[in-house]
Amino acid sequence: MNVSIALNLIFKKTFLFCGIVLFLNSCGVKKSLLESPEVSEYETPVAKRKKVNDSTYVLGSDFLTKNKQGQWELLVQGNPYQLGLKTGILTKELFNYQEEIFVNKIDELVPSSGKQNFLRKFLAWFNRKMYLNIDEKFKAEIYGISKSAKQDLDYIAKPYQRVMYFHGAHDIGHALQDLALVGCSSFAAWGDHTQDSKMIIGRNFDFYVGEEFSKNKIIAFVKPDNGYNFMSVTWGGFIGVLSGMNDQGLTVTINAGKSDFPLIAKTPISLVTREILQYASTIEEAIAIAKTREVFVSESIFIGSAKDKKAAIIEVSPKNFGVYEVENSNQLICANHFQSAAYAKDKNNQEHILESHSQYRFERMEELLDKQPKITPKIAVDILRDKKGLNEKELGFGNEKALNQLLAHHGIVFKPEDLMVWVSSNPYQLGEFVAYDLNEIFAERDQNETHIELSNADLNIDADPFLYTEAYASYKKYRELYAVVNKAISTESHLEQSTLQEFEASNSEFWEVHFLIGLYYYNQGYDALALQAFTKAETKEITTVPDKEEVEDYIRKLKRRLN
Repeated sequence: MNVSIALNLIFKKTFLFCGIVLFLNSCGVKKSLLESPEVSEYETPVAKRKKVNDSTYVLGSDFLTKNKQGQWELLVQGNPYQLGLKTGILTKELFNYQEEIFVNKIDELVPSSGKQNFLRKFLAWFNRKMYLNIDEKFKAEIYGISKSAKQDLDYIAKPYQRVMYFHGAHDIGHALQDLALVGCSSFAAWGDHTQDSKMIIGRNFDFYVGEEFSKNKIIAFVKPDNGYNFMSVTWGGFIGVLSGMNDQGLTVTINAGKSDFPLIAKTPISLVTREILQYASTIEEAIAIAKTREVFVSESIFIGSAKDKKAAIIEVSPKNFGVYEVENSNQLICANHFQSAAYAKDKNNQEHILESHSQYRFERMEELLDKQPKITPKIAVDILRDKKGLNEKELGFGNEKALNQLLAHHGIVFKPEDLMVWVSSNPYQLGEFVAYDLNEIFAERDQNETHIELSNADLNIDADPFLYTEAYASYKKYRELYAVVNKAISTESHLEQSTLQEFEASNSEFWEVHFLIGLYYYNQGYDALALQAFTKAETKEITTVPDKEEVEDYIRKLKRRLN
């Protein structure tokens, strides 16, 4: 199903659900009980930010700088409130930009001011107890960063509340998306499956809110007063962890699972993983922390451990908890379904395996890992960039059955035992993977030293050659025309035949191209042409079972009409 149509269905369902919930709660929303946290124990003077140039800012011994690949690198240290306050000050422009992008996306999806007001009330009600499930240290950090929030967005919520709500956006977003359009892929190999027997972990974070949202990635290196030093890939205003590694060689990534719509927000999953990254050094310690937190969506937490020399998956959901480890194997794979015995009879999980693209990507990772007897960081990057299907089948570009769906916020590779990490630069995971050595970054250094070179350029992994091909140029044209065709479908406006032909040629192996062309003709009343397009879509590798059923339904309708 194309994203715009899917989102419209999501919001219709959401507003219906919200209406029922609010009606049952006397059609009103009480004033939020969320209060500012107590930070007096943390408050200490913070130096004024100094601008070195357009891409480097310094705050005492902390700094923000942009590397040659266009990624922002942040180094910050202190107590919880200081971490938030200094991060907010250093990244203020990036934070404000990210908030604006997020709010603009809501405006795009929900243009009605009445519906926006309704949504704000629902979110206030839904998030009313989130603060009770967040650790006080993280509240202090969120409060500190909120001091740099945009001031003209208070109509949504006050800065502290708003920033806290944004930390649950990933959870709410994938709970709303019945087919988990957030399609992340992760794998680990170790022992005799890697070149030097040391563990290697690869992961794509396929969380897509638009091109602009992914524009300003931040690679954060954090030295908290308590707990372990760690790095994570993030964006402005966000203290949670989506992909990260600490100085003990423990890695954390998350993969969304199939979720029912939650009735109340609890602990955002990214704050659970932040707690694990900051305070755990082994798989056992990570499991113990995860068990103490109540979440409101289903998620796989992929843990790699240098101390344990293996990886494991912690599978959490509102009503269940499981741990999956492999026996007699030296690799672990994770897509978007659960694998532990705890979820063997879970209907949501069983349905997700059968109907979504998760199992397909899982099998593709198995296939690619089997072809490579000795994994290296470069081979791991090649796997993350793979755009084909099982048995090298052409899927078209942007198909969610591919590991590289050409929409990833980032790709990342870890080598925990060496404390090495490689992070992709834009676009998606196609740009150069920049290498970082945590041994060097977190080493003791002169407090008067205001800037150090964080990346290790000699170990960078080159950009994907695909970037320089005609195929990639065609894909960029497809993205442009996708917006044009999608708008014509939603507004039932006319398109020139040449535009449709160009759209088809730009990504002809992708089923959705033909589906959208069919939908356009269907809305315009050109039944024969619509049938032709839908029939062509049916011959391609369709992403999910519901998508395939929708194509087949249109074909049946049109055949009845034409007969």
